[in-house]
Amino acid sequence: MDQEVLRGYVNPQSYLKPDFIEILSIAGQALQLPYKEVKGVYFVRDFEGDYDHAERKTFSARPKLEGLWLRMKFKDNEVLDGILPNNLLLVSEKGFTVVPPDPFANNQRIFVPKTALQELMVLGVIGNPLRLEKRREAAARAQIRLFNE
Repeated sequence: MDQEVLRGYVNPQSYLKPDFIEILSIAGQALQLPYKEVKGVYFVRDFEGDYDHAERKTFSARPKLEGLWLRMKFKDNEVLDGILPNNLLLVSEKGFTVVPPDPFANNQRIFVPKTALQELMVLGVIGNPLRLEKRREAAARAQIRLFNE
């Protein structure tokens, strides 16, 4: 939360502990960061990043990815949009992982601790699972049968 960037590695299966986030720094030091001190864990393509690309913080139009379209306002007043997959099992008591709005940016996913947020708004629900199920059923009916069963 103090705007310091720590570069390192996390094990995506086990980095979220009950009281802290576990990170292995680039220097090989194991760090345990309390949730209240973390603004976000950014899963990136490259540690150096593409700083020539001005990263978008909000969607300019309705997103195409399915899920909950969120607008997060952090305690430092930064505003960021993201897509939360339409599966509430992915939301933990400590936070949630979103897909940021810019597909060409260095950031691919962001884990946002709930303690870092001042405000969280749902702007929309993208996609309808009922419509998707109907499309799957129609595609299954249209499938050519090779063998009579």
